[in-house]
Amino acid sequence: MRQVDPNGFGIATAPDTVRFERLLPGPAERVWAYLTEADKRRQWLAGGEMELKPGGAATLVFRHSEFTDEEPPEQYRSMNEEGFVSQGRIIECDPPRLLAMSWPGDGTESQVQFELFPEGEKVLLVVTHTRLADRGEMANVSGGWHAHLGVLRAVLEGGETPAFWSRIEALEQEYRKRYRAD
Repeated sequence: MRQVDPNGFGIATAPDTVRFERLLPGPAERVWAYLTEADKRRQWLAGGEMELKPGGAATLVFRHSEFTDEEPPEQYRSMNEEGFVSQGRIIECDPPRLLAMSWPGDGTESQVQFELFPEGEKVLLVVTHTRLADRGEMANVSGGWHAHLGVLRAVLEGGETPAFWSRIEALEQEYRKRYRAD
C-alpha cells in the first residue's frame, strides 16, 4: 500500500517506524546496484562491503565528503572528516527486489528495508526504517534518509548533487515538528 507525502517527506507509519518512497530512473537492477555495490553506494550513502545473504555482514563506511563539499554542522564534523564505520548484518536479501539489514544506533539496533517495485521505465524505491528508539531518533534518521535519497536521485538522473549538510538541520527540525519529537 502506497503511503506518500506529496512533498517527498518520509512518514511515520508506527511509533517506531518511518517510510520513504522515491520514484527513480530504472531499471530495478540498476537501482539495486546502487544499494548493494560499495563503489556505487558510496556516491550517495556509504561505501563498505556487504555479504548479500541472510546473516551476512553489512559494513557501511560513511564518508560524506565523497559526495559533498559542504561544511557539515558542528555535531557531524568529526564524522565527515574522519569517516564513520557502521557494522550491521543482512536480514533478508531477494535481488533485485528486497534488501533488509540491521542498523546499529545509539544503544539500540534498528532495521532498514529497501524494496524495489518496477513502474514502467522507473522504479519505486521504498525505504522503511523500523525499531527506532523514540521520536527524536525518528526525526534524526528521517532527516538523514531524506537528504541521502536526494543525492541518490541526482546520481541516478545524472544531475547536480543537491545540497546535503545545509539541508540536514532544517530537515531534522521539520521532522521534529511532524513527529512531535520535542
